[in-house]
Amino acid sequence: MQKIYKLNMEFTAKQIAEFVQGRIEGQENVTVHTFAKIEEGTPGAISFLSNPKYTHYLYETKSSIVLINEDVELEKPVSPTLIRVKNAYECVAKLLQLYESMKPKKSGIDPLASISPKATIGENVYIGAFACIADGAVIGNGTQIYPHTVIGEGVRIGENCLLYPNITVYQGCVIGNNVTIHAGCVIGADGFGFAPNTEGYMKIPQIGIVVIEDDVEIGANTCIDRSTMGQTVVHKGVKLDNLIQVAHNCEVGENTVMSAQVGLAGSTKIGAWCMVGGQAGFSGHIKVADKTFIGAQAGVISNTKSGQQLIGAPAIDAKTFFKARAIDSKLPDMYKQLAALQREIDELKKKVEGQN
Repeated sequence: MQKIYKLNMEFTAKQIAEFVQGRIEGQENVTVHTFAKIEEGTPGAISFLSNPKYTHYLYETKSSIVLINEDVELEKPVSPTLIRVKNAYECVAKLLQLYESMKPKKSGIDPLASISPKATIGENVYIGAFACIADGAVIGNGTQIYPHTVIGEGVRIGENCLLYPNITVYQGCVIGNNVTIHAGCVIGADGFGFAPNTEGYMKIPQIGIVVIEDDVEIGANTCIDRSTMGQTVVHKGVKLDNLIQVAHNCEVGENTVMSAQVGLAGSTKIGAWCMVGGQAGFSGHIKVADKTFIGAQAGVISNTKSGQQLIGAPAIDAKTFFKARAIDSKLPDMYKQLAALQREIDELKKKVEGQN
């Protein structure tokens, strides 16, 4: 079923073009009141085209306005008004942010919430039913805490944060401004620290905290463990997908992004502006340099250099990996050839030994 994103008011092509600094081709007064994918366009909708695979929909869509890149060349006339921009994907993100900002913001404290008299609650804060705010917690202005979320003792949360339902933030952790944490996350649980002895494993108390800096977004059911000592740190602008594990004493650099099911072992240091594909795993106590690209399901077991593109387990240079994989299908034939050569060598050896 098509999902429609309704706006609270209508916007003209001219208004949108001014907002995204685009150039109009068509009717500047045409209006839109909703978003739609280009292949599911309807009258009154705005769509975008950034992937060349979807170009043919440009000539079929019923959307009233389509955002397209400046370099798109038309093969035939189109019915929607076009707004040409440098980056259509980036521009539609800006428009969706505008749409999101127009939604009414929750505020007020539900009478079923449990809030310690020793907690400090800022202005225009929303706290939902059955949320629990413990002693010494500080909640910044404009922050929204949805039902069944637990904020532990001494936790500090900045301004304009959004914590969805069923989140647990353990004692002492620090969250910056404009942070979004999705449902089911656990921030500050004990790191996996156990010392083996003759009787089994002795627990190592985890006495550090988690620090999450400004403008971070954390996907559903992601876990970020507190440090053994010191801090586990997620730096400014990081975007984490769902179901990610960040172990104790890890550090994730500014503006790094990670897809779902990534796992970081203890004391892994990830640089700034890295991109990590789904299900990648990192050995502990390694340093991943700035702007490293890690492919899906890669296994990183050693330090990296800035700008490397790695894939595979253990992770190797992406070009080398794909060259090696291209040979895989030829291995059965190569094995037969190698076996035949070995037989020929064995026969030649017998002949040489017979002559001697």
